[in-house]
Amino acid sequence: MVAKVLNKRYAIQKQINKNVGRHTLLARDLKTQDLVVIKLLIFGENFQGDDWKLFEREVKTLKLLSHPAIPRYLDYFDLDASMGKGLALVQSYIPAKSLEQWLIDGRTFSEEYIKQLAQALLEILCYLHEQKPPVIHRDIKPSNILLANRSGNSVGQVYLVDFGSVQTLAAQKSSTITVVGTYGYMPPEQFGGRTVPASDLYSLGATLIYLVTGRHPADLPQENLRIQFESFVNLSSELIDWLKWMTQPSLNRRPASAGEALKALTHPPQKADIFAGAEKPFGSRIKTKKNDDKLEILIPPKRLKIDLGFVLTIIISFALQLGVPAVGVFMLISWMVNSGYFDLLLLIFVLVFASFLIISVGKNWIILQAGLSYIIRSLGLTRINLDKQEMYLSYELIWFKITPKKILKNTIIKLSYIQPFSLINESSKGEKHIGLIPLTILIIAEQQNYALSAAFLELVEPEMEWLAHELSKWSGVPITVEDEPQEVEKMMKTLDS
Repeated sequence: MVAKVLNKRYAIQKQINKNVGRHTLLARDLKTQDLVVIKLLIFGENFQGDDWKLFEREVKTLKLLSHPAIPRYLDYFDLDASMGKGLALVQSYIPAKSLEQWLIDGRTFSEEYIKQLAQALLEILCYLHEQKPPVIHRDIKPSNILLANRSGNSVGQVYLVDFGSVQTLAAQKSSTITVVGTYGYMPPEQFGGRTVPASDLYSLGATLIYLVTGRHPADLPQENLRIQFESFVNLSSELIDWLKWMTQPSLNRRPASAGEALKALTHPPQKADIFAGAEKPFGSRIKTKKNDDKLEILIPPKRLKIDLGFVLTIIISFALQLGVPAVGVFMLISWMVNSGYFDLLLLIFVLVFASFLIISVGKNWIILQAGLSYIIRSLGLTRINLDKQEMYLSYELIWFKITPKKILKNTIIKLSYIQPFSLINESSKGEKHIGLIPLTILIIAEQQNYALSAAFLELVEPEMEWLAHELSKWSGVPITVEDEPQEVEKMMKTLDS
């Protein structure tokens, strides 16, 4: 190293790292006698405008940050030395080895240490992502995480360094696309130049997978962009599920924030005892049809669930719309009910209803739609189709069929198993109303949600557990038990069907 002192103040001790156009040095501040780290950006033949933008952004970001686990900004100056012209950033020195170096030295990490590391890094990310605007690191990996002061059962003090790829959401919206990061630790959206706080969570998850497997994430098998690491580790099912959640390729299937990921890590959501109940209960009326790439689940109605008074009301309204004298309709209905001809009554109702559908217009159509939907769902067959890519649910009665929107498998964010409980709501007048939430499987996806209610389908708990297991096995999304009434109430309000 030709230049021994930079800016007449920083005495170079050694070179820590060197890349094209970039140098990282360890130096001593001659004024304070403290060791510092100096990052240099050299204006050479390989210099690009994006290099300068990233360097300037790192300087501005470190100036604004103040956290004990992040290097402190100390100084910034123009460089004009024998090594070339450029820019220099001076930051505090942290006497610690990187996770990458620890692994090279043969250190292994127990599950408890992995959780401690994850918690410490998530707390740092909470700080970064809660800035205004949020700060996204974009290059979390073992070489950018330092670990010091290991003692007893503590993994040690954790630091996050190298903010050379950092970006704020505000900068992202106003700049051209610059793809930065490290292959194997970058989430899919980052390859397209898009980053959000959840992108850092993927990188953290991939880093932890590297620690527990000893293999670079890019060297592990993948399926549909998912890192297949489970067979290489000996971890609890809770931590495996959490790591799978963190490294979901679909952005919307990852934790929404570092805080949410931290909460799930420290207080794992309950698992229903449904993974053992993979077999359909004996005597269940549920029918299944399977082939190589498709599962069809048929749930026929158990008994007549429709309200007779509701049917009579609809028939009378239809008759009035068609100009049939009300007295004659009442007489006909009364005779049929008393004579036990309910099946014939239902047939006449369907025929009248079909005729009315043809001639009905205007505002009555909305009422008819609601009535038809209620009757088909109450009396009809429930059909759940699961194939390689999508799920759709349909309700069928004779030639009528209701099919809500399909759900793509890769858009499913969460499967919730909601145990029965009561919700007490208080009106503005102080009146309390009790609402009952039945045993329900809630499928939460990016565009719409499905609810499968045991009360409506008339399924017993073992059948619901089997159904939940099949949905989890098909989607690859673990099942969680929701135990917070307010959260359940909020989710139930978002239902599309």
